[in-house]
Amino acid sequence: MSAEAKAALRELVLRRRGALAEEDRASSSGRIITAVLDLPAYRLSGVVLAYASFGTELRTDGFLRRVLGDGKTLLLPRVERGGLTLYEVRDLALDLSPGTWGIREPVPERCPVAAPGNVDFALIPGVAFDGNGGRLGYGGGFYDRLLAGLTEGPPLVSAAFEVQMVDGVPVGPHDAPVHAVVTEEGIYPENGRPAGL
Repeated sequence: MSAEAKAALRELVLRRRGALAEEDRASSSGRIITAVLDLPAYRLSGVVLAYASFGTELRTDGFLRRVLGDGKTLLLPRVERGGLTLYEVRDLALDLSPGTWGIREPVPERCPVAAPGNVDFALIPGVAFDGNGGRLGYGGGFYDRLLAGLTEGPPLVSAAFEVQMVDGVPVGPHDAPVHAVVTEEGIYPENGRPAGL
Protein backbone atom coordinates (compact mmCIF):
# COMPACT_ATOMS: atom_id res chain seq x y z
CA MET A 1 0.00 0.00 0.00
CA SER A 2 1.30 3.44 -0.88
CA ALA A 3 2.21 6.09 1.64
CA GLU A 4 -0.82 8.06 0.45
CA ALA A 5 -3.14 5.12 1.10
CA LYS A 6 -1.66 4.61 4.55
CA ALA A 7 -2.15 8.29 5.31
CA ALA A 8 -5.78 8.10 4.13
CA LEU A 9 -6.46 5.07 6.35
CA ARG A 10 -4.77 6.80 9.29
CA GLU A 11 -6.91 9.91 8.77
CA LEU A 12 -10.12 7.85 8.48
CA VAL A 13 -9.50 5.92 11.71
CA LEU A 14 -8.38 8.99 13.63
CA ARG A 15 -11.59 10.71 12.57
CA ARG A 16 -13.66 7.73 13.78
CA ARG A 17 -11.76 7.65 17.07
CA GLY A 18 -12.15 11.39 17.52
CA ALA A 19 -15.92 11.13 17.02
CA LEU A 20 -16.35 8.91 20.11
CA ALA A 21 -18.26 10.63 22.90
CA GLU A 22 -16.10 11.44 25.91
CA GLU A 23 -18.17 9.25 28.26
CA ASP A 24 -17.97 6.31 25.81
CA ARG A 25 -14.21 6.76 25.53
CA ALA A 26 -13.86 6.75 29.31
CA SER A 27 -16.05 3.71 29.94
CA SER A 28 -14.57 1.70 27.06
CA SER A 29 -11.05 2.58 28.20
CA GLY A 30 -11.81 1.16 31.64
CA ARG A 31 -13.21 -2.10 30.24
CA ILE A 32 -10.32 -2.54 27.83
CA ILE A 33 -7.65 -1.87 30.47
CA THR A 34 -9.34 -4.37 32.82
CA ALA A 35 -9.14 -7.00 30.06
CA VAL A 36 -5.45 -6.27 29.48
CA LEU A 37 -4.73 -6.57 33.20
CA ASP A 38 -6.50 -9.95 33.21
CA LEU A 39 -4.13 -11.40 30.61
CA PRO A 40 -1.90 -14.11 32.12
CA ALA A 41 1.05 -12.60 30.24
CA TYR A 42 0.58 -9.34 32.13
CA ARG A 43 0.16 -11.05 35.51
CA LEU A 44 3.36 -13.04 34.99
CA SER A 45 5.40 -10.05 33.84
CA GLY A 46 7.92 -8.10 35.89
CA VAL A 47 9.05 -5.37 33.47
CA VAL A 48 6.29 -3.62 31.54
CA LEU A 49 6.73 -1.28 28.59
CA ALA A 50 3.77 1.07 28.15
CA TYR A 51 2.99 4.61 27.02
CA ALA A 52 1.27 7.71 28.35
CA SER A 53 -1.84 8.33 26.27
CA PHE A 54 -2.67 11.66 24.68
CA GLY A 55 -5.49 13.23 22.70
CA THR A 56 -8.27 10.82 21.78
CA GLU A 57 -6.24 7.68 22.51
CA LEU A 58 -7.51 5.05 24.87
CA ARG A 59 -6.67 6.29 28.36
CA THR A 60 -3.69 4.43 29.78
CA ASP A 61 -3.29 6.20 33.13
CA GLY A 62 -5.21 3.50 34.98
CA PHE A 63 -2.96 0.86 33.46
CA LEU A 64 0.19 2.78 34.40
CA ARG A 65 -1.00 3.21 38.00
CA ARG A 66 -1.82 -0.48 38.24
CA VAL A 67 1.61 -1.53 36.92
CA LEU A 68 3.25 0.51 39.68
CA GLY A 69 0.71 -0.66 42.25
CA ASP A 70 1.44 -4.28 41.33
CA GLY A 71 5.11 -3.71 42.13
CA LYS A 72 6.24 -4.14 38.53
CA THR A 73 8.91 -2.09 36.77
CA LEU A 74 7.29 0.48 34.46
CA LEU A 75 9.19 1.64 31.38
CA LEU A 76 7.97 4.55 29.26
CA PRO A 77 9.52 5.92 26.05
CA ARG A 78 10.98 9.34 25.36
CA VAL A 79 11.70 10.63 21.85
CA GLU A 80 15.45 11.28 21.60
CA ARG A 81 17.71 11.56 18.54
CA GLY A 82 14.99 10.37 16.17
CA GLY A 83 14.22 7.24 18.18
CA LEU A 84 12.71 6.09 21.47
CA THR A 85 14.77 5.73 24.63
CA LEU A 86 13.18 3.84 27.52
CA TYR A 87 13.20 5.16 31.07
CA GLU A 88 12.03 3.61 34.33
CA VAL A 89 9.17 5.65 35.78
CA ARG A 90 8.33 5.37 39.48
CA ASP A 91 5.96 8.31 40.05
CA LEU A 92 3.49 9.40 37.36
CA ALA A 93 2.96 12.84 38.88
CA LEU A 94 6.65 13.73 39.25
CA ASP A 95 8.42 11.72 36.56
CA LEU A 96 6.47 12.83 33.45
CA SER A 97 6.30 16.12 31.58
CA PRO A 98 4.98 17.13 28.14
CA GLY A 99 7.56 16.42 25.48
CA THR A 100 7.47 15.93 21.73
CA TRP A 101 4.00 16.68 20.31
CA GLY A 102 2.74 17.34 23.85
CA ILE A 103 2.93 13.66 24.82
CA ARG A 104 3.89 13.06 28.45
CA GLU A 105 7.38 11.61 28.57
CA PRO A 106 9.84 10.61 31.30
CA VAL A 107 12.01 13.39 32.72
CA PRO A 108 15.61 12.18 32.18
CA GLU A 109 16.88 13.91 35.34
CA ARG A 110 14.44 11.87 37.46
CA CYS A 111 14.28 8.54 35.63
CA PRO A 112 17.04 6.02 34.96
CA VAL A 113 17.56 4.79 31.40
CA ALA A 114 16.32 1.21 30.95
CA ALA A 115 17.39 -1.58 28.63
CA PRO A 116 14.75 -2.65 26.07
CA GLY A 117 15.91 -6.24 26.39
CA ASN A 118 14.46 -6.49 29.91
CA VAL A 119 10.85 -5.94 28.76
CA ASP A 120 8.63 -8.97 29.28
CA PHE A 121 5.23 -7.38 28.48
CA ALA A 122 4.60 -4.46 26.13
CA LEU A 123 1.53 -2.28 25.63
CA ILE A 124 1.96 -0.73 22.18
CA PRO A 125 0.04 2.27 20.78
CA GLY A 126 -1.31 2.55 17.27
CA VAL A 127 -3.93 4.14 15.07
CA ALA A 128 -5.49 1.21 13.20
CA PHE A 129 -5.37 -2.56 13.67
CA ASP A 130 -6.65 -5.66 11.96
CA GLY A 131 -7.73 -9.02 13.32
CA ASN A 132 -4.34 -10.60 12.59
CA GLY A 133 -2.29 -8.15 14.67
CA GLY A 134 -1.48 -5.80 11.83
CA ARG A 135 -0.77 -2.35 13.24
CA LEU A 136 -0.70 1.08 11.63
CA GLY A 137 1.11 3.64 13.78
CA TYR A 138 1.28 7.40 13.53
CA GLY A 139 3.77 7.28 10.66
CA GLY A 140 7.11 7.98 12.33
CA GLY A 141 8.29 4.36 12.61
CA PHE A 142 9.41 4.97 16.22
CA TYR A 143 7.83 1.83 17.67
CA ASP A 144 8.80 -0.40 14.74
CA ARG A 145 12.45 0.52 15.35
CA LEU A 146 12.10 0.05 19.11
CA LEU A 147 10.37 -3.31 18.78
CA ALA A 148 13.06 -4.55 16.42
CA GLY A 149 15.45 -4.25 19.39
CA LEU A 150 13.35 -6.39 21.76
CA THR A 151 15.33 -9.55 21.13
CA GLU A 152 13.54 -11.72 23.69
CA GLY A 153 10.20 -11.25 21.93
CA PRO A 154 7.90 -10.24 24.80
CA PRO A 155 4.12 -10.38 24.25
CA LEU A 156 3.12 -7.26 22.29
CA VAL A 157 -0.40 -6.13 23.11
CA SER A 158 -2.34 -3.12 21.83
CA ALA A 159 -5.39 -1.70 23.54
CA ALA A 160 -7.76 0.08 21.18
CA PHE A 161 -11.36 1.04 20.61
CA GLU A 162 -13.37 -1.18 18.29
CA VAL A 163 -13.67 1.76 15.83
CA GLN A 164 -9.90 1.40 15.26
CA MET A 165 -10.29 -2.11 13.84
CA VAL A 166 -10.19 -2.40 10.05
CA ASP A 167 -10.35 -5.28 7.58
CA GLY A 168 -6.66 -5.12 6.77
CA VAL A 169 -3.66 -3.03 7.76
CA PRO A 170 -0.89 -2.73 5.15
CA VAL A 171 2.18 -4.39 6.63
CA GLY A 172 5.64 -3.86 5.20
CA PRO A 173 8.88 -5.70 6.02
CA HIS A 174 9.74 -3.28 8.84
CA ASP A 175 6.25 -3.08 10.36
CA ALA A 176 6.04 -4.93 13.68
CA PRO A 177 2.71 -6.72 14.24
CA VAL A 178 1.29 -7.17 17.73
CA HIS A 179 0.34 -10.52 19.23
CA ALA A 180 -3.07 -9.33 20.42
CA VAL A 181 -5.38 -6.33 20.14
CA VAL A 182 -7.78 -5.83 23.06
CA THR A 183 -10.94 -3.81 22.40
CA GLU A 184 -14.16 -3.30 24.32
CA GLU A 185 -15.68 -6.12 22.25
CA GLY A 186 -12.99 -8.77 22.56
CA ILE A 187 -9.44 -9.84 21.86
CA TYR A 188 -8.00 -10.29 18.36
CA PRO A 189 -6.96 -12.62 16.89
CA GLU A 190 -9.54 -14.85 18.49
CA ASN A 191 -7.79 -17.99 17.23
CA GLY A 192 -4.09 -18.64 17.28
CA ARG A 193 -3.14 -16.27 20.07
CA PRO A 194 0.16 -17.08 21.79
CA ALA A 195 -0.07 -18.89 25.10
CA GLY A 196 -0.78 -16.50 27.95
CA LEU A 197 -2.70 -14.05 25.80
